[in-house]
Amino acid sequence: MEKIKGITDVFFDLDHTLWDFKKNSSITFDILLKKYKIGVGLNEFLKIYMPINFSYWKLYRDEKITKEFLRHNRLKSAFQKLDLHVEDKIIDQISNDYVLALPDNNFLIKDTFLILDLLKKKYKLHIITNGFTEVQNKKMINSNMKKYFTCIIDSETVGVKKPNIKIFNYALNVSQAKAANSLMIGDNLEADILGALNAGFHAIHFNNNSEPIHKHCLIINELKTLIKVL
Repeated sequence: MEKIKGITDVFFDLDHTLWDFKKNSSITFDILLKKYKIGVGLNEFLKIYMPINFSYWKLYRDEKITKEFLRHNRLKSAFQKLDLHVEDKIIDQISNDYVLALPDNNFLIKDTFLILDLLKKKYKLHIITNGFTEVQNKKMINSNMKKYFTCIIDSETVGVKKPNIKIFNYALNVSQAKAANSLMIGDNLEADILGALNAGFHAIHFNNNSEPIHKHCLIINELKTLIKVL
């Protein structure tokens, strides 16, 4: 495995790449389903909810739905598919509670701090996330990761989402980095990898979601593999 040379700035995605969204989200939903006495088990709910959430996030990335539509309707669609009648006002309460409580759970992907400690000595580190400003900032603070990063770029602040080239160009501008010397590491092929490559970045796909194998860039399955290439 060859070393990637000439890199000065490393940009990470946050959710599913460093911050263990799946685990933290599951814990949050376990609490909320019990709090609101929703008649479904956690595993049964997540089996239906997760692909629905994924599809709504794709619509959100593609600028086809709003943040408010995403937050309400991903839950509404899941409850409907589970044949559960939950009033809209309760869905909104669950949605709001979820967003507020999610950053309180801060499990990270295995070896996150190991990698950040090592890379911080050699590179300027940054975040590019499609998440919402307030929520992502809380995640960074509560998980003790914020100190590692020079710039934290989120799509809500920029006004566009990965893979839009504008968010990558914005990231280069605020970090004063050059695309040829920049590396993007993320879990989503479309948003993180293809978006970054289109902007002239190098890229590494942390295939944390069992996406199809491709030849666009190096694919890794564990964060610690970065030690071999950086």
